[in-house]
Amino acid sequence: MIWQTAPVWTTAWTLLLCIQGLLPGANVYLSKLLVDNLVVAMKAGINSESWKLVIFPAALMATVLLLTQLTSAALGIVRTIQSELIQDRITALVQEKSIAADLFFYELPEYHDRLHQARSNASGRSLSLLENIGSLLQNSITLLTMATILLPYGAWLPLVLVVSSLPALYVVVRFNRYYYQWWEQTTPQRRRAEYYDFLMTQIYSAGELRLFDLGDHFQGAYTKIRDRLRQETIQLATQQSLTQLAGSISALLIAGSTMAWMLWRLLQGFLTLGDLALFYQAFNSGQSLMRSALSNAGQIYSNSLFLGSLFEFLKLQPEIQDPPYPQPLSLPIQQGINLRNITFRYPGSQRAILQNFNLTIPAGKIVAIVGENGAGKSTLIKLLCRFYDPEKGSIEIDGIDIRQFAVKELRRLLTVMFQLPVTYQNTVAENVAISDIYSQPSCDAIQQAIRDAGAEEIIAKLPQGYDTQLGKLFASGTDLSGGEWQRIALARAFLRQAPILILDEPTSFMDSWAEHDWLDRFRSMAKNRSAVVITHRFTLAMRADIIHVMQAGQIVESGTHDQLIALGGLYAQSWQAQTETNSQLTLSSIN
Repeated sequence: MIWQTAPVWTTAWTLLLCIQGLLPGANVYLSKLLVDNLVVAMKAGINSESWKLVIFPAALMATVLLLTQLTSAALGIVRTIQSELIQDRITALVQEKSIAADLFFYELPEYHDRLHQARSNASGRSLSLLENIGSLLQNSITLLTMATILLPYGAWLPLVLVVSSLPALYVVVRFNRYYYQWWEQTTPQRRRAEYYDFLMTQIYSAGELRLFDLGDHFQGAYTKIRDRLRQETIQLATQQSLTQLAGSISALLIAGSTMAWMLWRLLQGFLTLGDLALFYQAFNSGQSLMRSALSNAGQIYSNSLFLGSLFEFLKLQPEIQDPPYPQPLSLPIQQGINLRNITFRYPGSQRAILQNFNLTIPAGKIVAIVGENGAGKSTLIKLLCRFYDPEKGSIEIDGIDIRQFAVKELRRLLTVMFQLPVTYQNTVAENVAISDIYSQPSCDAIQQAIRDAGAEEIIAKLPQGYDTQLGKLFASGTDLSGGEWQRIALARAFLRQAPILILDEPTSFMDSWAEHDWLDRFRSMAKNRSAVVITHRFTLAMRADIIHVMQAGQIVESGTHDQLIALGGLYAQSWQAQTETNSQLTLSSIN
């Protein structure tokens, strides 16, 4: 992924690391040369030859130090570029997978756990992994140069370096694996803590939070979770520190013993002061580098565990996919939509929302679906949009199962206003245009959609008209009431000139005056479209060509408004009850 994202910068990064890995060995060797030349110069006294002996290795050391600084600065720039590119790439991958995921994924806690794990660690861990790989490469190169320098003093010395660093590797691997297991197990608790924080800091719940005095309640719940997580984190860190301390003491004892052996060799006359300086720097650096290299290896292992969550998330495959050979769409729709013997239950649920369900939506007609809450009305929308596939049965457009169409092509046939429309924090024009954004709708088309939705008065009151920023998340934003947001969403649905129009409770937030005005124009707006309207309002349902009454996942009555009233069934009883309620309210207002 790193190579695919930034091949040029990764090549530059690798070369700079190799150079930086060789420079410390060169510096150590030059320090030996400088010390030995200083000893010779001190014996010879101050003269031009003595100065030459000292200046040459000193100049080379200065050059090496300068190169070290230059490569370090260059590496900093390259790492920043790499990290930004990789972070954006991983974020894009997570976003693409989230967009492609089936709607039912969002109803599974396991999916949210995986998404949380992928998002919370993906960028940071990937960058940390990149740093670990770079450090391991650089340290390994430097370590090899140090080992080469130490070999003349004893072939066993590089082995001592390895042995003295093994405790550090044990600590890193053991702790990181244990920490990863703890982190994975506590994901639900950390998500819940973030949820409580969201409730306390966002406008979504600000009203009820204050009205019901819920601040202390949610803060207490948040604190309880954080107290537990903090205590467990401190306990893990304490165990790691104590184990690291034991490993460091053992490494120090080994280093001290080796240094004592070198001093004994110096006193015996087998070594020079330059040899001792060289050995001290090489062995001390080698021991430090060995610990760092093994620590980097352990961190790579740890980060690979965490990044496993990212790649597990990226492996998720949606079940709603295009067929191998999609059928072409034929427009206009001639016959209509047929739902045949549909049985459907939501993933993880044993209750069938629809069972052997049948429904016909004739082409070019307005079909209203009414019924009690939970009857399965909104589920029909999800099936028609192919957010889900039925367990049994088929949904057909002009006799062709919608599973035979490409998913995007199918969804271009529909325009939908959902029961809880999204309140996009953009301008009015962008809010409306977003339903057909790739077609770049004209200002005239946007204005016509606003008129169709009966939202002209709303726009007239806004400070910048169609350019007004809606919502309060960004500067200079203007918020709308629920009914006003609904009419903006209604305009969004009308703008998209799709042959199938689906409206879920389009007037639920409208006052009676706005609803009456809109209903007078509804049939002309739905002209030449196959329209499905889900509603509890009989004033809207009576304008449909056919009304279907749903109860417990079945169509129990069908007909026009007059036919259903004459039938005297469930629809007629509900109509009578609503009429009596309205009459009583009218009399009360008069009195």
